[in-house]
Amino acid sequence: MLHLLIGGLNMSRIGKMPIEVPAGVTVNFDKNTNVVSVKGPKGELSQWIDPSIKFSNADGHLTFEVDEDSPVNIKQKQAFHGLYRSLVNNMVVGVSEGYKKTLELVGVGYRVSNQGNLVEFSLGYTHPIFIQLPNEVKVETKSERNQNPIISLESCDKALLGLICAKIRSFRKPEPYKGKGVLFKGEVIRRKSGKTAAAK
Repeated sequence: MLHLLIGGLNMSRIGKMPIEVPAGVTVNFDKNTNVVSVKGPKGELSQWIDPSIKFSNADGHLTFEVDEDSPVNIKQKQAFHGLYRSLVNNMVVGVSEGYKKTLELVGVGYRVSNQGNLVEFSLGYTHPIFIQLPNEVKVETKSERNQNPIISLESCDKALLGLICAKIRSFRKPEPYKGKGVLFKGEVIRRKSGKTAAAK
């Protein structure tokens, strides 16, 4: 019964999907440490893989299989199967194409500028906010007359980019009454009526 569950439909559908390695990307696996390293034109990343998941790199495709002899319980194996496949796929896409996020500063007097990876924000407070971005992240800021200031971020590391965006958005979270704040480009905030409007 155990082998039936592991080899049957209960395994992750995502985990079963092979990853095609694009041209210009190299993938190495250290069996001693269970670490996958991926290198491409956009950078280099590495990821540890739980021993309950078997990793294979052959004929330009990466595959993931569950180790049936592993003592890890079935549900955990299923979760790991899809998780590590997704993480490695993100790495392959990251080092080959990269990830990019664009944030828009919506509010009167809001500004952003950068000197290298040191970014300065003016977000309606009495003081500016500074953030030093890691070298793995490329930043570009743009301010044009009668346009909301823009900050563009690019990295091969999807998780790191997400954390940086979350940090920047926390400086002035989007609010639903006037729609002000740090928004993703194209993001739509569901507006709420103020107390005065609601009382009418």
